[in-house]
Amino acid sequence: MSVIYILISVSIVVAIVFFIAFISAVKSGQYDDSYTPSVRMLFEDELVKEDQEHNQKQQ
Repeated sequence: MSVIYILISVSIVVAIVFFIAFISAVKSGQYDDSYTPSVRMLFEDELVKEDQEHNQKQQ
């Protein structure tokens, strides 16, 4: 029975460590996307043309 208490304690400690690592990665900007906005402006005209063609077909 004491082994279960040890395993639960170790798993909680590991979960806390991973949570702290995740929070620090988010705060340091690791998940910021700096590539997509620069590429989106290149394809914006194509999306507008497709929307206009789609709207013309519906009318």
